[in-house]
Amino acid sequence: MTTAREMSDPQPPTSSLPHEPDPNPLLSRLVFWGAIGFIAAYCATLLGAFSVQIFAGEFPCPLCMLQRYAMILATIPALWLVMEAFRGTLTRGRYARSLGMSIVASVVGAVFSTRQILLHIKPGDPGYGGAVLGLHLYTWALITFIIVILYCGVALTLNRYAIPIAPDHPAARVVAKVVVWLFLAVIAANVVAIIFLEGFALVLPDNPTSYNLLNQLGIG
Repeated sequence: MTTAREMSDPQPPTSSLPHEPDPNPLLSRLVFWGAIGFIAAYCATLLGAFSVQIFAGEFPCPLCMLQRYAMILATIPALWLVMEAFRGTLTRGRYARSLGMSIVASVVGAVFSTRQILLHIKPGDPGYGGAVLGLHLYTWALITFIIVILYCGVALTLNRYAIPIAPDHPAARVVAKVVVWLFLAVIAANVVAIIFLEGFALVLPDNPTSYNLLNQLGIG
C-alpha cells in the first residue's frame, strides 16, 4: 500500500539506456587518421582540379564550382572534428553531427555531379573538359561524394566504439596540422579563383574561356 509520504516524495526514475562503452584507443586513433585522410584526399582532389585549370587551360563552369564548394563543405566538418580532437573536447554527439553534415554536403554535391553527367550523356557528346583516366572531372567528383557518404556511414556505425583521439607524438601532431593548414590554403585559393573567374559579374559564365576579372580590368 502506498503511503502519503511516498506519494509526495516520488523516487526519480532510473534510466534503462545501456551504458556507453569507453572508446577503443586503437580504433579511436584510426578514425582520427581517417578524418585526416578525408581532408588530405579532398585537398589532393581540389589541387588536381586547380592543376587542370592552370596547366591545361580548362576553366571550371558554374556546376564545376558548385561541386568544388560541396567538397569544401563536406570537408569542413571533418576539419572541425579534428580540431575538437586536438582540444580534447570531441564527444560522440559532436562526432555524429559532423559526419551527418558531411553526408548532407556530399549528397548535394552528388546532385550537382549527376546533373552535369546527364547534360553530356547523349552518344557523341564529348563532355565538358578533358578526361582524366577515362573519366571527366565531374564523374570523378560523383565517385568521391559516394565514397564520402560510405565512409561517414561506416564511421557512424563505429561511433559507439570509437571517436577520433588526437595523437600524443609531436611529429604526428605536426603532420595532422600540416594537412589542416593545407586545406585552409585550398579554401583561400578557391576564393581567389572564383573572384578572378567571375570578376565583377553576378554569375559565372556557362562556358568560361578566360579570367573575367582580368578582361574587365583590361589585363587579359
